[in-house]
Amino acid sequence: MVDGVKPHVRLLRPQQWVKNTFIFIPPFFGGSILQLPILTNLVAGFAAFSLLASAVYVINDWIDVEHDRLHPQKRNRPLASGAVSKGEAAVLAGAAIAISAGLTAFLVREPVFTYILLFYFVLNLLYSFWLKKISIVDVVIIAVGFLLRICAGGVISGVLLSKWIIIMAFLLALFLAFAKRRDDVLLNLQGVATRKSISGYNLEFISSAMMLMSSVIMIAYIMYTVSPEVVTRSRHDLGYITSFWVIVGILRYLQLTIVEQRSGDPTKLLLKDKFLLLTVLCWIVTNFATIYLL
Repeated sequence: MVDGVKPHVRLLRPQQWVKNTFIFIPPFFGGSILQLPILTNLVAGFAAFSLLASAVYVINDWIDVEHDRLHPQKRNRPLASGAVSKGEAAVLAGAAIAISAGLTAFLVREPVFTYILLFYFVLNLLYSFWLKKISIVDVVIIAVGFLLRICAGGVISGVLLSKWIIIMAFLLALFLAFAKRRDDVLLNLQGVATRKSISGYNLEFISSAMMLMSSVIMIAYIMYTVSPEVVTRSRHDLGYITSFWVIVGILRYLQLTIVEQRSGDPTKLLLKDKFLLLTVLCWIVTNFATIYLL
């Protein structure tokens, strides 16, 4: 029975739910994440966003099933491998959407959050059917998805988003998306068919774009930590200390991407690379200390 359930769970890609933790960023930096009513709504919003994102993954795999069968890694996905039928996938996607809608209506109960989810869903349908075939546009759509997560967290928690957080979230998402495209370019150079948009990329362009993104991310983060709004809210000017972990984390990700050439899945990298995971945890702990304890 477990074997029968496992492919269906894999089709939902629960490991990708890590991306939806961006919902917690606005209240975390706003100093309100420890308030129980806000935290409860955030958890419900996280679950609703995660289930809707899973439905999008199922739909995307359903569309790309024939193409995925030609890919060295993607051919092992539940739909491409035949472990899950298209009919079962359709039911699974429908159930995920229904549960997400129920959580949004009965637990989150925030109209703007509902609009954000709808926009995310429509945007990703357009991405799955058309926009992912257009270079540059494909990575921008991915970055917008992360921005929507940030906006969702701000709406649920009632935290006004800082312009710095919006800029950093967008740039970080672009950075990660370009790293993923670099992996696609490497596969394409080996004669493996990946995606249509890859014709608009090469290693030199992607490496340059990643260097640009990483530089601006580090500058924007440092400027955020020393901005008047952060200093006033925190009642101290020690936030800049956390920039150390951002710089180390970006350097490590560049090393994994360019030197070790394993940037195919940012989520897997975060969960499996001990250096990167420790850096992120240290960043979270240091921020928690500067925001909530000092």
